[in-house]
Amino acid sequence: MQKVSCKKIDLAKMKKAYFAISYSNRYLFDKEVENLQKQFKKNDIELLVFVDKYNFIADQEKEMMKTAFQEIDNSDFLIAELTTKSIGVGIEIGYACAKNKPVIYLLKKGSEYSTTASGCSNSIIEYRNEHDLRESMVELLKNNELFNIT
Repeated sequence: MQKVSCKKIDLAKMKKAYFAISYSNRYLFDKEVENLQKQFKKNDIELLVFVDKYNFIADQEKEMMKTAFQEIDNSDFLIAELTTKSIGVGIEIGYACAKNKPVIYLLKKGSEYSTTASGCSNSIIEYRNEHDLRESMVELLKNNELFNIT
């Protein structure tokens, strides 16, 4: 059973999504990210996976967050993978919410639910695997008139 919920958001003209995910747990979600990248590319949407694009060393925290905030500012919406909780992803969600960017909250079934992430999100997708995630994302985006996804 998939869960797709929350407020309807109009993403009709959006072409860039910021993907927020924990750096330390990124490797656990290769299939999910790859699947979403393919689907979004097929529909002319850039999926920016911040932790894949940028590398910062320990003393570059301020530069890292400044860069993350700039990328969120340049994105049309944020997708947050929070199957494994992450303070950094929470900060990115809060920033996007404060900037009135739509937020889509993702988590695998059986994972701990974040009420704070949910409270800042326009939509929630609870999924079983990468195929379920793709189907749920396609349905969410179709229902929100983002583009014609097949």
